[in-house]
Amino acid sequence: MTNITFLNPELFWLFLLLPFAVAWYFFKRKEEKPTLKISSLQGFKTSQSILPKLKPLLFGLRLLALGALIVAMARPRTVDVSNKTSSTNGIDIVIASDVSGSMMAKDLKPNRMEALKRVASDFVEARVNDRIGVVVYAAEAYTKTPVTSDKAVVLEAIKSIRYDNVLQDGTGIGMGLATAVNRLKDSKAKSKIIILMTDGVNNAGFLEPIMASEIAAEYGIKVYTIGIGTNGNALFPYAQAPNGGFLYRMMPVEIDQELMKQIAKKTGGKYFRAQDNSGLESIYNEINKLEKTKVEELKYVNYDEKFRPLVWLAGILLLIEIVLRNTIFRSFI
Repeated sequence: MTNITFLNPELFWLFLLLPFAVAWYFFKRKEEKPTLKISSLQGFKTSQSILPKLKPLLFGLRLLALGALIVAMARPRTVDVSNKTSSTNGIDIVIASDVSGSMMAKDLKPNRMEALKRVASDFVEARVNDRIGVVVYAAEAYTKTPVTSDKAVVLEAIKSIRYDNVLQDGTGIGMGLATAVNRLKDSKAKSKIIILMTDGVNNAGFLEPIMASEIAAEYGIKVYTIGIGTNGNALFPYAQAPNGGFLYRMMPVEIDQELMKQIAKKTGGKYFRAQDNSGLESIYNEINKLEKTKVEELKYVNYDEKFRPLVWLAGILLLIEIVLRNTIFRSFI
């Protein structure tokens, strides 16, 4: 019954009339029985019959029929609501992530790269109606996955990001940004954005970051830049241990914030600084709020009326009452 609603629930107030009907019946029931006064019962053969005791059941059938009719008039029905959404202002997004060795620093927990992967995955899952791609860069850059609406592919691409010496170590911000721009320049989306993340300074690649940002602006691509790293010193990997792990030591954190601010300003974006895990998460939440996708929602409602069985029940109960009243409980006096 939890899925049933009533179109006219105010008609349930009619149930308050039933107690008055019961009171009226008990007040008038003696008048239904004819009386005959005689001086003596001697000479009459008497017998006990259960029918007079069962006669109130006729009134009970009538009450049940009235109750069923009241519920039927209240129009019980089940409601099936289905929604269909369509994006009216889709956004194409490219996440461009630094994967140089410094991203293994431990000022974010467990390290910068793992913290970034977790927050970026949450961001992707929240962007239900958008297409997203992933670019990774160090001294060079390549596309991890092109812009796609398949969130499972994007999430798997983010999950597989790691420092593995495939790219020459270094930080080529201009290379990463240019590769991301190349993924979006032919996009037909209403809005195109790049989330560019780094934890260092531009020291590699043949394309200057400012030139790459000018290309992005020419294609109408907005760039949000994020500098990842605490203020002061942090545990950085400086060598690889024999077991394949890293050896760490305290080193100063250097982020070219002025460059990141210039890139964001040239493209109409915004610069953020993530000094810890919660800061990185709040940055992605803010970008998620800044870049809202307009969604058109169509709601389809299907009503399944349930009053007909109640009308049939009331009719059957009244018919039973009429038949019993004119047969078994019929009075001949």
